[in-house]
Amino acid sequence: MIVSLQSRARFSVRSKICKNSFKPRYHIFLNILAFLIVMSAITLISWGTGKMTLPLSQLKLEPISLDLWSLCNYSMRTILRMFLGIIVSLIFTLLVATLAAKNKYAEQILIPVLDVLQSVPILGYISFTFTAFLALFPESQMGPEMAAIFAIFTSQVWNMTFSLYQSLKTLPLELSETAIVFEMDGWSKFWKIEVPFAMPSLIWNIVMSMSSGWFYVVASEVIMVGNNRFALPGIGSYISLAIVNEDVEAVSAAIIAMTLVIVLYDQLILRPLIVWADKFRYEMSSNSVLPTSWMYSVFIKNLYIKKLFFPLKIIANFVLHTPSKFIRLFNKTDKIVERKTVNNRLGNNYYWGGFLIISVLTIVYYLANFIYYVVGVPELLYVLKLGSYTLARVLILTLIASLIWLPIGIYIGLNPTLTKIFQPLTQFLSSFPANIFFPILVVVITHYKLNPDIWLSPLMIIGSQWYILFNVIAGTTSLPGDLKEVIKNFEIKGSLLWKKIILPTITPYFITGAITACGATWNASIVSEFINYGDKTIMAQGLGSYIAAAALHAEFAKVALGVCMMAFFVVCFDKFFWGPINDYATRKFQL
Repeated sequence: MIVSLQSRARFSVRSKICKNSFKPRYHIFLNILAFLIVMSAITLISWGTGKMTLPLSQLKLEPISLDLWSLCNYSMRTILRMFLGIIVSLIFTLLVATLAAKNKYAEQILIPVLDVLQSVPILGYISFTFTAFLALFPESQMGPEMAAIFAIFTSQVWNMTFSLYQSLKTLPLELSETAIVFEMDGWSKFWKIEVPFAMPSLIWNIVMSMSSGWFYVVASEVIMVGNNRFALPGIGSYISLAIVNEDVEAVSAAIIAMTLVIVLYDQLILRPLIVWADKFRYEMSSNSVLPTSWMYSVFIKNLYIKKLFFPLKIIANFVLHTPSKFIRLFNKTDKIVERKTVNNRLGNNYYWGGFLIISVLTIVYYLANFIYYVVGVPELLYVLKLGSYTLARVLILTLIASLIWLPIGIYIGLNPTLTKIFQPLTQFLSSFPANIFFPILVVVITHYKLNPDIWLSPLMIIGSQWYILFNVIAGTTSLPGDLKEVIKNFEIKGSLLWKKIILPTITPYFITGAITACGATWNASIVSEFINYGDKTIMAQGLGSYIAAAALHAEFAKVALGVCMMAFFVVCFDKFFWGPINDYATRKFQL
């Protein structure tokens, strides 16, 4: 009820803003603009999906070109892959996160599995899925395209899944009681209460996922596994070819194209989504600073666009209401089944525990055989040593980034004007792949004969450091409206304000950002510890360079060993270091 009333109030306020945003003489122009944007999007999707089904031999007949006109074509192909990855990620999130939050048996398996999967580097997925997609779509570009989309999907999905899972697990008690009062079934409660409550956090994680997807776009569009090399038309393959040819002008052109594309889809899609999701924000007092979007205002007022999307509205209403009718038909038999379920619950727990123990022992058995008979114990110890080198880099770089961005993030978050400027800027900066900095570092390292173990390390944190800044800004701006009113009324200032309010508020957010930054830094080590620029190859000692070199030479046993070792380091560090710290901060500083 609270969410519903608040959402209506917010929507009413925003509707008034939208109505007064444009003068009447501009309405026709804006209607035409919105219609052209939608038609362009539909045309892009049709054109891009048609290109995906071309014969595989076409990739060799039309190699990647550094022509500027080709860059426009490549930009549209990359954007289509990014959004297809987001759509698949959203479907996966709704299914898996909901299952993990609603079913305790599924939760015991899915959450550990998700922890492991998010720690697996993107190159590990490409190495083992590329051949499968080629076999699934023989002699068609759909195989490499699906491999690229899957790689982008693995860089986007995990934070979205955990965001929805946490939202479903932390649903406020009063909202659960609202569902009971209105006698909602599980389906209605999910779509009318739980999903709206999770929507603001989910949308922000979609924005972050788009940024992380850009960071790995080179690895996803230029797939090299042994003798197989496929370069799909896209910005990532354009950057890769420019780096191989040592063409600084082409790299600069790619940076400009990425900038324009990121700004364009941010204004046309992501920013309107953020404004729309803000009406679902759960607060006891209204927020005086509402996010704005000119594109959202245009679509709200456009009757033609509403008519165009009317079939989608009918489908949404069907999905929302129809299953509830069938659920009510089975409610009468629930009480009879419930008695039998209570009697069998203890036995089911024993069976489930036995199944988990057998599964774990089976995995350990096959893993031990793989290490002993395939790769060998000396290779395992060597990879363990390389993992400790990368671990040291990750910790040092995360500490340095925290010392820099923590005070800056607090300062930005306390200033609403700076927040509106730097939140989109942070998303923009986090999008650039580390590959575009290869020319600078290679020239500097080779000219001054620097140690690659030290000077390649900054590449690991270039993209992941922004997670710390983004989360600190989000934590600072998350102060509840009623708490801000208390601060204002009682004139709380100075050290008391910092000690009792600001630091307790941002600490859980900072820890979340640090955890995310660490995971992203581990993944970035693969493209940062082993770099090529023209005929020059520079490599630092570490687990990332080990995996990259093994994938390049199609040594799949070593790739598997390196991926498993990286997952082992990340999961253990999360469970035994970040996990206890996060739990303590949540209990200690919960407002």
